[in-house]
Amino acid sequence: MTDSSPLAASDRPLAHLPPADLDEAYENRAHIAKGDSWLQRWPKAAAAFRAGHPAASLDQPYGHDPRQRFDLFCPEGGLGAAKGMVGIVHGGYWMALSKDAFSHLAAGPLACGWAVAMIGYTLAPQVRIAEITAEIAAATNAIAELGDGPLRLAGHSAGGHLVTRMMCADVALSHRAAARLDRVVSISGLHDLRPLRHLAHNETWQMDDAEAIAESPVLNTPRAGIELVCVAGAAERPEFIRQNALLPLAWQGLGVPAYSQLLADDHHFSVIDHLADKGGAISHLVDAPLR
Repeated sequence: MTDSSPLAASDRPLAHLPPADLDEAYENRAHIAKGDSWLQRWPKAAAAFRAGHPAASLDQPYGHDPRQRFDLFCPEGGLGAAKGMVGIVHGGYWMALSKDAFSHLAAGPLACGWAVAMIGYTLAPQVRIAEITAEIAAATNAIAELGDGPLRLAGHSAGGHLVTRMMCADVALSHRAAARLDRVVSISGLHDLRPLRHLAHNETWQMDDAEAIAESPVLNTPRAGIELVCVAGAAERPEFIRQNALLPLAWQGLGVPAYSQLLADDHHFSVIDHLADKGGAISHLVDAPLR
């Protein structure tokens, strides 16, 4: 990363040098104090949240695979009283974690009056990233059939990639889903997958050049009329901060109302706490008018 904004005048050329070690550049856990404790905390918080919402409709199928399921949480008054629908897609590098570890993230939008669908998906290496994209499209089409009002998507890390893919014109959304979808919030999202081809994790993803290009939102044409929000923690790894800035700058030029934000003091794991809080910054980005 640079030490000054590339959008501001400077008295010297700003350096945009590639990372010396790409694996290290995209490694989060080793750079977060007690990083493993976050991974242990999430399932407990999620289970407690589900226990406090006995009326939730859990493991609703949108496909035949055991992971092709979503959990539906409705605000007071039920689905008919909701402002609209928020679909949340978890992270985990497309190869780890599940919806069951993140139920508590529904708390913020739910308290703001939205119905929330917590979406699961099949993991690599059982499927390729392109197949996961197709699963999220099927899930988006399924939740778009529920209730009325706007449809909004939010995703963290790999989930940020998957929800921004839903804005891409090549993804097969139903007419109802495309008509309802009005905002996508990518939280610490990965929007250019080409660098990830060179990571050791690609032994699991098995991503070739063609898939990396096809699955990179920044290289795709966005749908019209959908707001894009990219938000990350200011204390994240530089590559995640770069990826956060990349997509709004690219899609702004293609007519997308695009917004970006860095949240002070937050890292890759803490940043999603803002979604679990009604007054949190990310709940606001999901719920409130942006201008």
